Amino acid sequence: MKKILLGAAALAALSVPLAAPAFAADMPARTYSKAPVYTAPALVYNWTGFYIGGHLGGAFAGNNGLQGSDARFLGGVQAGFDYQFAPNWVMGVEAQYSWLPNSNNNGVLFPGGTLVTSNTNQLGSVTGRVGYTWGPALLYAKGGYAWRDGNNIGVTAGGLAQPFTTNGNHKDGYTVGGGLEYMFAPNWSAKAEYQYYNFGNTNFITAPADVAGRSFRNDEHTVKVGVNYRFGWGGPVAAKY
Repeated sequence: MKKILLGAAALAALSVPLAAPAFAADMPARTYSKAPVYTAPALVYNWTGFYIGGHLGGAFAGNNGLQGSDARFLGGVQAGFDYQFAPNWVMGVEAQYSWLPNSNNNGVLFPGGTLVTSNTNQLGSVTGRVGYTWGPALLYAKGGYAWRDGNNIGVTAGGLAQPFTTNGNHKDGYTVGGGLEYMFAPNWSAKAEYQYYNFGNTNFITAPADVAGRSFRNDEHTVKVGVNYRFGWGGPVAAKY
């Protein structure tokens, strides 16, 4: 009997390591899932809000003006408000002031020897603007009221001032233009724009004979680059997944 019990125990001990591999073979293989590839969220830009900024550029008188053809430096400031809607359209209002140094006095020399000079030292405007935005870029058009510091006209002959009268000072007018603005950092945007100013025609009522009765256009072509700071709303404001 003792031999029978010892043999059964030995047989049981041998069956344990044989059964373990068989059990492991019957288990299904573990499956692994690949982690999804990370995709950075797309930035959503919002143009709605107030802004202030500054600009530099140049001004050029029209062909039928009294200021000659010289280009003049200008610099100034602007402030405004934009509202984005629908969802890629932007509308707003902007006030702008530009200062021009008193450096253009070439004027126009007439056949009789009369020299007529004119100079504009300040330009201002209040305009509406509308534009289309895609990402950080905004393409826009603008137009509205324009102002300048006055009709600073001088008439001389042989170096001596001559009496003259005109039909008004032409301080008020209109302006149109357009440009491209780009958000290059949160709350900051840069722009480049063209703006045309028109203040009507100056008609000489009385003046030396070679000038009397003539009419001249008061206009300015300007090109500007500038930077705006946008209060809280500029730059990426949300993530779009």
